[in-house]
Amino acid sequence: MTTKITEKMCFSPAFNYVDDGIEHGVLSPFETKEIILEKGQQIADGFKPLTSAIKMLKDVPVKMRDGVTIYTDIFLPVTEEKVPVLIAWSPYGKSAGTAPRYKNLFNMLGMGNHWNSGLTKFEAPDPAYWCAHGYAVCNPDMRGIAHSEGDTTMIGSQEAEDGYDLIEWLAAQSWSNGKTALTGTSYLAFSQWYIAAEQPPHLTCINPTEGLADGYRDLAFIGGIPDPNFIERLQVNHVSATGAKREDLIKEMAAYPLADADVWQDKVANPSKITVPAFVIASYSNTLHTMGTFRSWRTLGSTEKWLRIHDRQEWPYYYDENNTEELRRFFDYYLLEKDNGWATTPTVRYSLIDFQGGNQTDIPAETFPPVSSETKRYYLNGKFRTLQQTAETEDFPVKYVADGLPGRSSFQMTFDKDTHFVGYPKAKLFMEVAGYDDMDVFVWVQKLDQFGTILSEFVVPNHGAALQDFTQEGASALRYKGAWGRLRASMRQLDSKLTTEEIPAYSFNQVEKLAQGEIVELEIALSPIGLAYKAGETLRVVISTKDELGSVMPGTPGCTPDNQGTHILHTGGEYASYLQLPVMQISPKEYSEKLVK
Repeated sequence: MTTKITEKMCFSPAFNYVDDGIEHGVLSPFETKEIILEKGQQIADGFKPLTSAIKMLKDVPVKMRDGVTIYTDIFLPVTEEKVPVLIAWSPYGKSAGTAPRYKNLFNMLGMGNHWNSGLTKFEAPDPAYWCAHGYAVCNPDMRGIAHSEGDTTMIGSQEAEDGYDLIEWLAAQSWSNGKTALTGTSYLAFSQWYIAAEQPPHLTCINPTEGLADGYRDLAFIGGIPDPNFIERLQVNHVSATGAKREDLIKEMAAYPLADADVWQDKVANPSKITVPAFVIASYSNTLHTMGTFRSWRTLGSTEKWLRIHDRQEWPYYYDENNTEELRRFFDYYLLEKDNGWATTPTVRYSLIDFQGGNQTDIPAETFPPVSSETKRYYLNGKFRTLQQTAETEDFPVKYVADGLPGRSSFQMTFDKDTHFVGYPKAKLFMEVAGYDDMDVFVWVQKLDQFGTILSEFVVPNHGAALQDFTQEGASALRYKGAWGRLRASMRQLDSKLTTEEIPAYSFNQVEKLAQGEIVELEIALSPIGLAYKAGETLRVVISTKDELGSVMPGTPGCTPDNQGTHILHTGGEYASYLQLPVMQISPKEYSEKLVK
């Protein structure tokens, strides 16, 4: 049966699938057949020639439990040996590796296209590399995508059940050794949280590389603030050649504005149900994926699990040659049963960012945050706009107008010794609004050098003028600017079951507007950090009426705040607002040496 939750979903017609061998890749024209791609063959201009021959099973039909047929491409090494298969689950078009939109994207990022064969589904493993090393790669079109039957849903139980069915079908094929794995970035990562939680018997391991884990909290209503623009960008990928319908999250945002609606509950991943080995990849910088990836890591049920926190954007990381080789060690260990020492890999490896070319990466730890990280409160001094270790005894309100300049208030502290922050920061703010009944509050933790210059760093290869323009107040996934968080004041209610002293969690199941003169307590979760400050450098926290980091990707607007009137931030006495930061008590080097001993 199709999952019952689909009865409550809102649907719109899918976008038209243009099967011209260009828009969706040179191999997109539909035909169920077997092809031998020869060694040295170039799939399209600008792509890497194949290093070995590949058997391609094209447009293979696979029937789901409710009778719907989806189609998949499968790439196999030319061998008689049975092989494991890597699965790339997403709506992004199984043949679209040479599609103009993806070629243009990677050119814009400065990656070019020479790093892959052109067989690579967007955000997925390159079949040329993996087939050459004894793996199959499966690129499915989800239900409702291209020629696959049914209607497309977006995140949740329907995708989870379909992924389960595909895994079990693949494991039963004559060429399969019965072992499968899920891998890929972004959509191909967050689909893993849902599919693996279904516990398919033949799913062997997973590799989620930066993916959100909650359709409401991580995508549609981040901090309780509606943000339909990036969803619009995602949904244009829901293209059909069969007249399918697509789940319309924009309509669902209007129909179901609270998180306790069944549609949104279906889009909350439950990583605690995942039991297979997991190699999780995260970064501090991805404003779409960071929160969900770390939340999933904290609740992951696997006993064999690893976390690596890198310092790049997900695509340059995932397709880096050395990182691909390391991923193969993980897969070789579990899918090919090679005794390669993978099990001795440190459980956690984190990065320490300095924004000045001196990032430290792959620092080993047993946990995240490391055990030597301790939370410390820095109180806001409204009179002098500083951060200090003790609260002022009297309140000093700081006011700023929502629709005027600067529309923000900031507080600073300069360090007299090297200081490292690793873990989960938060802000507790006591605020009121004059002239309105709600507030959208944005918090940003910055680093300033000794001259007061605000620092940031690109996490993609292209640092050119056009990308400077896009990332100055936007395209936040491409340029890391520091920890961030946001919260709508009327959605401030905490989830008592999930909230901890370090990490606030919100129920988002009621709206409680503010009365005139009412001071409310806002606990704002900030993105995880690994930030290094030298003596003489400054930490600045900005509390703003607007999202100063901007949209996630170029060409897509960010959220539109609902702010009017005057915001009033209280900073002392019974309303002592503060920034809580995870301070390392010893240096990462000392901590690592202690681990080795």
